[in-house]
Amino acid sequence: MSSTGVGSEDFAAATATGMLATLAEGELSAVELTGICLDRIAVVDPAVGAVLAVLPDAQDQAAASDAYRRSHPPRPLEGVPVLVKDNIAVTGLATTAGSRALAGSRPEDAALVTRLRAAGAVIVGKTNLSEWANFRSTASTSGWSAVGGQTYNPHDLERTPSGSSSGSGAGIAAGLAPLAVGTETDGSIVSPAAVCGIVGMKPTLGSVPGAGIVPISSAQDTVGPMARSVADAALLLAVLAGTPVPDLSQVTLHGARLGLWSPGGVDTATDEVLRRAADALVGAGATVVPVQLDAAVLEADEWPALVAEFRAEIDAYLAAVPGAAVRSLAELVRFNADDPTELSRFGQEIFEQALAAPPLTDATYLEQRSRATATARRMIDEALGGSGGLDAVVTLSNQPAWPIDYAAGDRFEVSTTSPAAVAGYPSITVPAGVAAGLPVGLSMIGTGGEDARLLGLAAAFEAATTALVRPALAAAG
Repeated sequence: MSSTGVGSEDFAAATATGMLATLAEGELSAVELTGICLDRIAVVDPAVGAVLAVLPDAQDQAAASDAYRRSHPPRPLEGVPVLVKDNIAVTGLATTAGSRALAGSRPEDAALVTRLRAAGAVIVGKTNLSEWANFRSTASTSGWSAVGGQTYNPHDLERTPSGSSSGSGAGIAAGLAPLAVGTETDGSIVSPAAVCGIVGMKPTLGSVPGAGIVPISSAQDTVGPMARSVADAALLLAVLAGTPVPDLSQVTLHGARLGLWSPGGVDTATDEVLRRAADALVGAGATVVPVQLDAAVLEADEWPALVAEFRAEIDAYLAAVPGAAVRSLAELVRFNADDPTELSRFGQEIFEQALAAPPLTDATYLEQRSRATATARRMIDEALGGSGGLDAVVTLSNQPAWPIDYAAGDRFEVSTTSPAAVAGYPSITVPAGVAAGLPVGLSMIGTGGEDARLLGLAAAFEAATTALVRPALAAAG
């Protein structure tokens, strides 16, 4: 408990926008707020495993923020604690992507981290992730990395946090910080946010600078916000993208036209969450019509394109990053084979497949990438253009979190992220309800560049449902 009367549980329930108001009123300093955050990480995170490392200068950052506030108008994130996924470079800490081969790497701040600092954010630590952003094995277990071990879902510590932004999602849900930065190639923001019961947004491809991030594919890699509310996600995205904060109050569900995509193959309780979400949309004044997106048709082109892009881009990254123990994918494969921990949970068959991938000048690769992107964009745009014109497609984000099982690996039953991921279009997940006592999210998908519109619709749905459920663990500490 701080001298101001703001304690760990209050911190866990607070939003970034609420913290900014408290700081502005002088009820709390950034140093005090950061102290509460660090104390909470120390007490609560050993059970969750979301935070991989804490920045040793976090309190110095907070003191600098307090000094800035005394003599300047506050910046957008002045004094607010933020967690950053550990495939994003932050000066003073290793950027490992969860791999022991990168444990000694020390790159300088990624471009987006420079923006966070310029906005007054206090970067308190790095979050664990599914190793190599879930691009090492087809039988991987989300939330596990050789550097960070296993991250657990705060709603049930025997269940998955999903991935690959596992620590970012679990950390927000557990109340370790109000804001976190995640990355997505296909589902890696939306899925952990939904499974952990928070808001997560994958913005339009290219909205946020990608320099300083361990790559999979620049054709799909996207940075995005993870938060407790849509307003917080909008605030963080505006800082990351260098754009004005959108006025979410100007968007309403009244008169909105939405396409409902029912992916099928889910249990009755999960399907009921989607039905109730659709009823809430209609109750708030939206028109909801059925649409269907065939996400499975994308895989035949998306997968080989990603493998080829990863081979080229990871070789370039490893060759340049300071302090890495390996300088190419081939060396990384050998490192993992010799390391006692790296392959202890699952293999590296994707890496081995990537070693045989064609160069990015290959005609077949170029056709696959072009066709994948065009098909995904056409799929979404045609759905939005049908039925008199739609504002967004809405669908399930996830099934309830499954038990962690290293022998079986992940068990994805809902797969709705690929169309937006491959198209480079925005998507956002918002808590929609619970099934079997676990969070289920509603995804909204829009066309390219319509990020602000999508945030507004998501905020309106959030206000109409108030479906955020805090895990019991969030009240601990």
